[in-house]
Amino acid sequence: MVTDRYAVVGNPIAHSKSPFIHQQFAQQLQQNLSYETLLIEQSVNETAEQVFKRVLTSLFKQNFKGFNITVPYKQVAFEFAQIKTPRAQLAGAVNTLYLNEQQQIVGDNTDGCGLVRDLTERYQRRITGRSVLILGAGGAVRGVLEPLLALSPSRCVIVNRSLLKAQELAQQFDVLAQQYLPTKQLEAIEYSQLNGQLFDLVINGTSASLQGSLPPLPEQLFTPNGWAYDMMYSAYPTPFMQWALLHEAARALDGLGMLVEQAAEAFYLWRGMRPNTDVVLEAVRALLRNNAPVLENIEFPPEIGGYQGRPEPTRFGDWEHKGRCIDY
Repeated sequence: MVTDRYAVVGNPIAHSKSPFIHQQFAQQLQQNLSYETLLIEQSVNETAEQVFKRVLTSLFKQNFKGFNITVPYKQVAFEFAQIKTPRAQLAGAVNTLYLNEQQQIVGDNTDGCGLVRDLTERYQRRITGRSVLILGAGGAVRGVLEPLLALSPSRCVIVNRSLLKAQELAQQFDVLAQQYLPTKQLEAIEYSQLNGQLFDLVINGTSASLQGSLPPLPEQLFTPNGWAYDMMYSAYPTPFMQWALLHEAARALDGLGMLVEQAAEAFYLWRGMRPNTDVVLEAVRALLRNNAPVLENIEFPPEIGGYQGRPEPTRFGDWEHKGRCIDY
């Protein structure tokens, strides 16, 4: 029996948890497939687009069935795909590639549905009718805006250090905002304008947690039952999660569930089957914990969605080696 081949493509790639996740999916659903990491090296003689096209075209000819795409190639993969799904078009980026029945290369983006499923299905968090604040205006945020807006929050605000970048993103999603938001507007503001505003859900889409830092947030930001969600993940609570609980968030979650759910959506696109993600999520958490530095066994309160352990006493850095990531 021929084994179907899949891979995650990026640079760097050694830190990726995707092979472990997809191997868990395959075992659970008894699928005959392999999944590996593929590092695409930069070239002085070729552009990133040229290298990506050359390598991926060759791999598809070697009977690879599909790929997950991580930094820095999501926009390149968007240009490479022959057909873009509507959610890939909206995100302007592709994190999943596969061949359709006509052997055309299809590009999709599963980031947004991964976040929404983690929040609304795993944690039963209602977004419809609630106020949502999104920190950051980069590619990670772009990928999740459409499914968030489609749930019709009462209000949705993007805050960014560069107001112009936030305004540009809000303008790009203006049609969806008018369709789904009661206010008919996706708001864009600077961090200084957050003073005095409270939100039911605050999503960190910045990379600040990777450097062990935080955006410039006010002391009060959460409604009495407000939740915090960090799109980054770690073996231990991220700086944003810790800050949120210290500032009266009712719950603080990391993005590991988003990672597993977006992988499950890619698996479904490839194989037509949906795995049980809860058991895989627990397995990935155990993997992160086992590879992390040994710390004192001091438990966090149950409001933290993630590993129940003490935060590292040292600076949150060196994310590739310590298991921090936002992506595949």
